[in-house]
Amino acid sequence: MPEPVFILGGAQSDFARNWTRDNKGLFELISETTQAGLEAADVAARDVDVIHIGNFAGELFCGQGLIGGMMAHVDPEFEGKPTSRHEAACASGSMAILAAMADIEAGRYGLAAVVGVELMRNVPGQRAAEILGAAAWADREAPGARYLWPAMFSDLAEEYDQRYGLDRRHLAEISRINFGNARRNPSAQSRAWNFTEASFEADDDANPVVEGWMRRSDCGQVTDGAAAIFLASEAVAQEYATRRGLDLADIPRFKGWGHTTAPLMMEAKLAKSRETGGYMFPWVRKAITDACGRAGITETTQLDAIETHDCFSITEYMAIEHFGLTAPGEAWKAIEAGIIAPGGALPVNPSGGLIGLGHPVGATGVRMALDAWRQTSGRSGDTQVEGARTVATYNVGGSTTASACFVIGV
Repeated sequence: MPEPVFILGGAQSDFARNWTRDNKGLFELISETTQAGLEAADVAARDVDVIHIGNFAGELFCGQGLIGGMMAHVDPEFEGKPTSRHEAACASGSMAILAAMADIEAGRYGLAAVVGVELMRNVPGQRAAEILGAAAWADREAPGARYLWPAMFSDLAEEYDQRYGLDRRHLAEISRINFGNARRNPSAQSRAWNFTEASFEADDDANPVVEGWMRRSDCGQVTDGAAAIFLASEAVAQEYATRRGLDLADIPRFKGWGHTTAPLMMEAKLAKSRETGGYMFPWVRKAITDACGRAGITETTQLDAIETHDCFSITEYMAIEHFGLTAPGEAWKAIEAGIIAPGGALPVNPSGGLIGLGHPVGATGVRMALDAWRQTSGRSGDTQVEGARTVATYNVGGSTTASACFVIGV
């Protein structure tokens, strides 16, 4: 059996903050969040053995590569530590986590820092959309679309409509729930935003079309943000617990993981699933079932909450059925039954998700794991799911090209 990997804690930045307006950049975002994480987890920089960074497009947004080198400026105790950067578009943070877990499972290191980061609001919105398009097959997908990713996921909504029928009201309810959850999250980008019923309806003034099926309320946010967590071997976690008078069994750990890669092009994925039938994205389903299988999860009733990727409302719609809450094409049943809502049988995105909390691309996978740690250690404040002990995360890169799922709990 591999070495168990525990989460000692961490921190995230305020996703509502525009760092460029504050005359701060990528380094300050990394530094302040990492230092906040060290303090929150009560971990000393000198004790960290290895550092893994998730970042998608530092070169394109900021003209900055070799981001690991910045860590030696975050704290002099990080000088000489090994660092690596990991990229899988919006799943970059999860790739950094997987690499840190592998280091610990192999016995190479006992304490790892994982930092996910993206500075995105330093460029105009249209330029940000162009940069994010690098996660699709450049020059081959969504030709002519002003906003590539809304167009791509509008195509997914259209595919759902053709196969099963799709009611826009169910997508609107996903967004309504996530924005509502975000109001209770003090780090959420949209926590102070105001909405009316028209904000979620097919109202071209209050909720204009972005591309196709996707209206403004259906879309995740362009966000500056970072998140840092600290992963530990059993021996390090036991020492950590003993020094603080804690029980090792009360420290959340990774119970299971899944990671798959599908063809880069959306149409290739959809064509394959048309041939095989069943789930829209079989590689998404495999990542989830691999993680749950490793965790001994056989029924969704064994989960207490899910933090899933909702770059668009249709992405969460897809994830609901791929987690097995419903059969393929029937996610609407879980929405109408209130299963995914706060207080429901299996709340989804109590943090607010990408739509409500925000989506700094390289940070999202790390932020999800941090929120799962918060939930399962009872530290989620006003977003806490009562009695949560096991939480799953699902993180997408591209058009579900990269899929990463974790089951985290005590």
